[in-house]
Amino acid sequence: MRARAVAACAALLLGLAAGVSARADDQLHQEEAQIGAQEYALLEQKGEIIARPNSLYDVLDPIAHRIAAVADPQYDFPFHFILVHETQPNAFAVPGGNVYVTDSLMHFVQNYEELSGVLCHETSHDIHHDVVNNMAKDQTVGTLIDLLGALTGASKSGIGQLGENVVYTLQSDTFSREVEHNADQKGAITCAQAGINPWGMIWLFKNFEKADTGGAMEALSDHPTDTHRISDLENEFRADPALFGRYSSNMATATPLTGVPRTPRSAPPTAKPRPKAPYCCAPPSH
Repeated sequence: MRARAVAACAALLLGLAAGVSARADDQLHQEEAQIGAQEYALLEQKGEIIARPNSLYDVLDPIAHRIAAVADPQYDFPFHFILVHETQPNAFAVPGGNVYVTDSLMHFVQNYEELSGVLCHETSHDIHHDVVNNMAKDQTVGTLIDLLGALTGASKSGIGQLGENVVYTLQSDTFSREVEHNADQKGAITCAQAGINPWGMIWLFKNFEKADTGGAMEALSDHPTDTHRISDLENEFRADPALFGRYSSNMATATPLTGVPRTPRSAPPTAKPRPKAPYCCAPPSH
């Protein structure tokens, strides 16, 4: 009896997943716009958004414009790159096209190509709709837990604990190994198509490994390590010499960032440190 109930539950889950994939484009558009507006309002309320004019935008904007020229046609919204004031070097993409870059990251990156790699990676999360897809997966898992409790007669405490564990894992503000790998891969393509050396992504990983920033590249144990992500990118570059072959792996060919002080400023009392490494994250939790 329980086996039939679990099978029925699995069938219902497949139906739910199909329903999620079949959502109308306009609904997805509205959801992403709403999430983007809410996140901006929260960051503004916390006093983290760095307003213009600011000299860091003079460095960020030319790079952002080159990347947006490639990324914009692939997404429903135009991309906007916004500086925020936080203690950790990081960047995160929010549905609706806003890519947030911490001033600490601007001070941390060593060259034009490293900063570009972060931005290219983050636009990939929006192009792939990773945040909304992750939220839909969380909702589906929650529904499955309710169905299992109803169909199998499992105790509330048992199912409740299972649900809490699953939701805690899925609602963390980082993505899975596969999602991060795909964003790295797509980000490298975006940079190359924008005429920017995608090796900057690898240089940044290596620099982050050497630096003591108080953060870690991997927030969850099942995420790809720095070494794996570097290896995956190198394999990607070798596999497509037509796109990547003209770019040098030698960091000596990098373009230095000018106009950015190398000493990070201290964060305001309202800014909460986010212990993450560059381009690994979904929007921060609040």
